[in-house]
Amino acid sequence: MICPLDFRYGREEIKRIFSEESRLRYWMKVELALLKAHAKVGNVPEEAVKEIEEKINEVRLERVKEIEKEIKHDVMAMVKAIAEKSKYGKYVHLGATSYDIVDTANALQIRDALNIIEEQMKELIKNLANLAKEHKKTIMIGRTHGQHALPITFGLKMAVFLAEMRRHYKRLKRVKEEISVGKMAGAVGTGAAFGEKFFEIQEIVMKELKLKAEIPATQIVGRDRYIELLSYLANLATSLEKFATEIRNLQRSEIAEVEEFFGEKQVGSSTMPHKRNPIICEQICGLARVIRSNLIPAWENAIQWHERDLCNSSAERFIIPHSLILTDWILYQANKVFSSLRVNAEKMKKNIELSKGLIFTEAIMIKLVEKGMGRQEAHELMRQCAMEALKRNLHLKDVLKERKEIVEKIEDINALFNPENYIGKAEELVEITLNELGKELPEIEV
Repeated sequence: MICPLDFRYGREEIKRIFSEESRLRYWMKVELALLKAHAKVGNVPEEAVKEIEEKINEVRLERVKEIEKEIKHDVMAMVKAIAEKSKYGKYVHLGATSYDIVDTANALQIRDALNIIEEQMKELIKNLANLAKEHKKTIMIGRTHGQHALPITFGLKMAVFLAEMRRHYKRLKRVKEEISVGKMAGAVGTGAAFGEKFFEIQEIVMKELKLKAEIPATQIVGRDRYIELLSYLANLATSLEKFATEIRNLQRSEIAEVEEFFGEKQVGSSTMPHKRNPIICEQICGLARVIRSNLIPAWENAIQWHERDLCNSSAERFIIPHSLILTDWILYQANKVFSSLRVNAEKMKKNIELSKGLIFTEAIMIKLVEKGMGRQEAHELMRQCAMEALKRNLHLKDVLKERKEIVEKIEDINALFNPENYIGKAEELVEITLNELGKELPEIEV
C-alpha cells in the first residue's frame, strides 16, 4: 500500500464508493440503464434486458482486468466481460462512447459521496450550535492581529463558525444539482449512433438514473461542473482549516482557553511525556491543503482539445475521489473536536486581565464622548493613557485616575473595567444565529 487513504485516512463508507469494484458496478448500472432505454424505444428485445440484468451480477472485476490487460481499454473490457455472460451481448453499449458511461457513472458516485458528506455537515452544524448555545455568556478576549482587542463570548465565536457552515450546507444543494448531470450522446455529442431516437434514449437513461442530461455535450460533460465541485470542497475544507487553526491557537500553552479531548492513555510526544498536542486539528489543516491543491488540475482539465482529449482522465482518477474522501474525513475529525471540546472559562477570565485594562480603551473613549468630549480628542487622550500605562507597567485605571479631564467626566472609573458591561449584543447575536438555523434548516435539531 502506498496511498495513505488505504491505511490512514478516510472512512470506509465513502471509500467503498470509489473502490475498483464499486466503479465497475456504477459503470454497469449505466450500461443497464442504456439497455433498458433501447428496449423501450424498440431497438432491443425485452428478453435481452431481462437476461443481462440477471447475468450482469456475475461479472467479476478480475475478469474485466484480465481483458483490459490485453486490450488496454477499461470501459471496453467491461463491455466484453458483460457480453461474455449473455447471448444478447451484442446489444451492450449500443450507440454509446466510453465517456457516456464514465461521466454518467461519475455523477452517480459523486452524488452518493456528497450525500455522505451532507450527513457529516449536519452533525458539525449541530455540534457548533450546541457550543454556541452553551457558551453564549462565556466571556473571553477577542483578538485582532494576534493582539488583545475587545471582550467577546466563546458562544459568539462558535456562532460565527455555525453561520459559515450553514452557508456551506445551503451551497451543497446547488453543487449537487450542478454535478448530477450525465450524457448519452456518443463520441462527439451529436447522438448520431442512436439515430432518430437519440433524445428519447438519453432522456430515458437519465430518468432511470435520476440525473439530468448535458445538452449540448461534447464527448464529455462540461468540466466547469467539476471545477465547481472541487471549488466547493476546497471552500468547505478552508473553513474547517480555519476552525481548526483557531482551536490550535487557543490551545497554545500560554493561552490554554480550549483543548481537544485527550485520551487517558494518549501519548503526545515520543520524548516529552507532558505534551498534549492538538493533533486532530493539525491533521485537518494539513489535509485541507491537499484538497485545495486539487483545484489546480481541475482547472487544467477543463481545457480540452476540440471535442475532448484524454488528459483529464488520469488526473480525475486522483482528484475527485481523493477530494471527496478527504473532505468527509476532515468533517468527521472536526466533529470529534467540537463534540468533546474542553472549554476553560476560568482561563478566559484570567487572560482578559493580562492587558491590565487596556482592552477597555474603546469603552472609555465612548463614555467620554457621551459626556461631551469630541471623538478624536477622546481617542487621542485614551491613546496617551494607554501608552503611559504600558510605559509605567500600571493598570489603565490607575493612569486614568491621575487625569483631571477624565475624573471630572467619569465618577466611577472602576465600573468601566467590567467585561460583562462591554460585550455589546453578543448574546443576542448568538440567539439570532440559532433562530436563523432553525428557520432555514429545521431538519437539524439543536
